[in-house]
Amino acid sequence: MIKINCNALGISPALFTATMLTIPCNSTAQHTLSGGFWANYQYLPDDEANKNSWGEIGSEALILYLDGAADEADGRWLYSAEVRAGRGSFTDPDNNSSGDQWGVHKAWVGWQLSPQHQIKVGKSQVPFGWKSINFWPGDMLLGGYGDQMDVGAKLEGDFTGWRYDAALYLADDWGTTSTDTMDDNGHWGSSDTYRKVQTWVGNIEYSLTAQHTIGASVQAGKLQDLTGNPERPVDDSHKAAVLYYQGTMGNWYLNASLVSTQRDLPTEYAQIQTPPLPDEIENQRYGLELGYTRGNWNWYLDTTAAKPDTQGSDADTVTALAPGFKYDYGPGWVYVEYLTQDGFIDRNGMIGEGDFEALYVTLDFYL
Repeated sequence: MIKINCNALGISPALFTATMLTIPCNSTAQHTLSGGFWANYQYLPDDEANKNSWGEIGSEALILYLDGAADEADGRWLYSAEVRAGRGSFTDPDNNSSGDQWGVHKAWVGWQLSPQHQIKVGKSQVPFGWKSINFWPGDMLLGGYGDQMDVGAKLEGDFTGWRYDAALYLADDWGTTSTDTMDDNGHWGSSDTYRKVQTWVGNIEYSLTAQHTIGASVQAGKLQDLTGNPERPVDDSHKAAVLYYQGTMGNWYLNASLVSTQRDLPTEYAQIQTPPLPDEIENQRYGLELGYTRGNWNWYLDTTAAKPDTQGSDADTVTALAPGFKYDYGPGWVYVEYLTQDGFIDRNGMIGEGDFEALYVTLDFYL
């Protein structure tokens, strides 16, 4: 039996009790309530204050998981949710729906149409390419197209070597102005500029063999102006496409992707910036992940690059590299990673230049 001190976690006991009471306890269904915690050590070799402190330990987060599914004979429903609280929640209080350091990373209810096909409604992972072994710092210059979690409906399934996803996301987070995707933040406007809405996503994969898969994903949608117009018009658009490969060879694995992106910014927002932003932002992204697993160990190298195709951009092609490893010690993992990059992706999807290096050591555990 797990005892939870709600006051120690900063959670209202009444709220926690009410939440627990709403969980169906049908004896013929499967329900799981679990939790976890992570924190991170960060050392910045180019930051004198950080070096004088010998780095810092922070980015702490408490995570709650709720998962369930009906037994096959009694129904076809299923659900999954993840709630995070703390400065390591990878949420942005200025641009999320809670206005604080907590958020709902995912929450969806599903229906099993058949053993191979299901539909999910709520906040779920956007089916676009592959996801890195560790989104932070693995996504790097794939920012905006990495570990995205948006709100809408998704159909997914597989048949004879093929796998597919088809989705419509009304927005990238809960509420009317939030732009918070939690893991892949800071690449889709803000609560007072614009946000991503009405996005259609399609993904198709084909397994050449049991070890090698190729795939393609596309997405297209609108951008909603949040600069002050009470009607919040959705006259502008975004689109992207990715070709990708995933493979394993014994203990080795390799993931590769080529991403093409385009974003037509809301005119009013673009023109009031200093200097004015281009109406159309285009760039190419490249991702490569090479890894080796043995027992409880997983060594990997994440590398990304971004090439600007935006008219008037003065940035060159930029790159980012993150070698690291993780170790499964039992209740969780230890990650050790070193990030170095000479560029970044901003909130408008534009490429910028700038050097950054950091050593990260992350420890987590789960109940």
